[in-house]
Amino acid sequence: MLLTKVLRCVEKGQPVAECAVILAGGQATRMGGIDKGRLQLHGQTLIERVIERIAPQVDSVVINANGDLARFNDLGLPVVADSIGEFPGPLAGVLAGMDWAAEQGYEWLISVASDTPNFPVDLAARLAEEDTPVVLAATPDPERGRLPQPTFGRWKVSCREDLRAALNQGVRKIRQWTQAQGESLVLFDENDFFNINTPEDLAWAEQHLK
Repeated sequence: MLLTKVLRCVEKGQPVAECAVILAGGQATRMGGIDKGRLQLHGQTLIERVIERIAPQVDSVVINANGDLARFNDLGLPVVADSIGEFPGPLAGVLAGMDWAAEQGYEWLISVASDTPNFPVDLAARLAEEDTPVVLAATPDPERGRLPQPTFGRWKVSCREDLRAALNQGVRKIRQWTQAQGESLVLFDENDFFNINTPEDLAWAEQHLK
């Protein structure tokens, strides 16, 4: 079972004392509305790859999804839905993760996306080096210097009521909220955050990702 593999990874690694949420609550319109995390890449689903990549980095993992949550039962991990209706986007998934983290007694939450199978194995540790309420991963950009990857971040759980209020007031763009929190950015390699949005992206990943 995948959960057994995850537990073994955590036992062998040196996880950061925090939890992670896998954001799988999007509508995937460019992939025909399917669960992108269930797409196969080199004989393994994307979400399985994501779980095995993030599990050694943290103490606990929760999945954020919407619809029939039982469809993730085979993964052996807790699943939480958005508490804000009408699919407001990944910020709502972060909030769902924060609420779960607070219930478990965690002060920090790491967020990762279910459609990005090759993110850094030291993501959590690198993000934890910054001491701001929100820390986002970023990649080099020739024009702007750094391009934020806002679904990959470290979030102070005590900020969740502020985030809940912002969502209820209509905030949907991640950085509209994170910049107001005094975000910091951590630079990673430009190839670390290739995400799969289209069939063409999946075909490219089959050829170029390990």
